[in-house]
Amino acid sequence: MGSYSMSQVATLTGINAHTLRKWESRYTFVQPKRTDTNIRYYTDELLRKLLNVSILHRNGFKISKIDKMSNDELHANVTEVLLKPIDGDVLTALMLCLLEMNEREFVKILDAHILNKGLLQTVSDLIYPFLNQIGVLWGIDKVMPAQEHFVSNLIRQKVVSAIDNLSLPEESASKIVLFLPENEHHEIGLLLAQYIAKDLGWNVYYLGQHVPLENLKSVQEIVQPKLMLTMFITTIPDKVKDKIEEILSNTSAHLLVAGNPINLKEKYFEERTTYVSSPLELITILQEKNSTSKNQFKNPKA
Repeated sequence: MGSYSMSQVATLTGINAHTLRKWESRYTFVQPKRTDTNIRYYTDELLRKLLNVSILHRNGFKISKIDKMSNDELHANVTEVLLKPIDGDVLTALMLCLLEMNEREFVKILDAHILNKGLLQTVSDLIYPFLNQIGVLWGIDKVMPAQEHFVSNLIRQKVVSAIDNLSLPEESASKIVLFLPENEHHEIGLLLAQYIAKDLGWNVYYLGQHVPLENLKSVQEIVQPKLMLTMFITTIPDKVKDKIEEILSNTSAHLLVAGNPINLKEKYFEERTTYVSSPLELITILQEKNSTSKNQFKNPKA
């Protein structure tokens, strides 16, 4: 934690390297430090300031005006802009909340987006890109596990609350089992799948994360589901094929597989396996597999 290269700052803020150099030569608000070998680096404090600056600049504020703002004025203008945010600005604001571990602002932004666009679109347009941005920070070792857990649990609470507010399906409704295999712990995507399936009228059996695959045979016998769904987030392509084959050997249900596309090669799939590339594709598949269901996805803002 504490130092970022110019390319890393450009990735996180959306301000390209040429612009950063130009601002550095003309204005006082962006003054990176330098190593003993004269290489620029940016501190946590400067990164947070540049995230704020990027929001104002995208919304028509002149850099010469921003340069003269105090920190209080900068934050006040950013807050005003975020009252009517565009997605790029919301994403930047969430990144600030992550770095500062600011629960109040994070929840306020998330609630406003869900109210405006609904849970499904919020997850697709905002939460997934945000989690990908966290992945950038993970890759450069600039985010603590505690920070990632902090925001992931806030997101999880929102999705779980939305699931609890849905009506129970009919007892005769089709059944789907959702699970993550062993060593897979990122369940936000799986929770969203639970929300979608339940809202579409499916009986959902949610097993959660880190499920021993040998248990699926007993689950198959007890539940007799029409579908099973799992996800592979961890980038271990060589092991994914073996896990898919083990799942299929323990169940006769059709298997839906989602997750990191790096892991999921077409050759891994057979007739009983379908790759799901997005939440909207999952909706289509579940509607087709359950064409007799009366409950269509009518209330994505629930």
